[in-house]
Amino acid sequence: MLLVIIFLVVIIGWLIWKYWTLAVGAGYDPTPMHRVYKMLHLGQVSSSDIVYDLGSGDGRIVIAAARRHGARAVGIEIDPFRYLFATFAVLFAGLRRKVTIKYGSMYGQDISQATVVTLFLYQPTNNKLKEKLQKELSPGTRIVTYMWTFDGWYHTKHLLEDEIYLYIIGEHESGDH
Repeated sequence: MLLVIIFLVVIIGWLIWKYWTLAVGAGYDPTPMHRVYKMLHLGQVSSSDIVYDLGSGDGRIVIAAARRHGARAVGIEIDPFRYLFATFAVLFAGLRRKVTIKYGSMYGQDISQATVVTLFLYQPTNNKLKEKLQKELSPGTRIVTYMWTFDGWYHTKHLLEDEIYLYIIGEHESGDH
């Protein structure tokens, strides 16, 4: 009986840890690396870019942006364990001069320096972010989403088979959908 209770506590604890961030935007579900590379390619990330990953999890997108494309990158993560994991991953990758991981809610962070924003959140979260993105990002800023789109916005390009969508601030009201 004690073993069953311990097992249930562990499972429930793991589920809470994995999914508590649903309340603030998305549960933890890492973007597959082959899709990370495609997201960065579709966003035409280069060494002149500043990539912001909102809900950056383990830091894989910002690390890949810096390592493969030479971009500066900022990850924003609200989960303290994933924030620490990503911070250590950046240090171990030798990218601390290129990549910053910020702890906190993406809603409370200034993202106005971004030239590219990456997202793997949920549909309601993307829609909630629309006003912030329009208000803070400069025209021409690229937004690359994995799986989820923005209601009422038209994507400029997409990789339909990979569910990756590119939006450009100032162009999302026209174009292909």
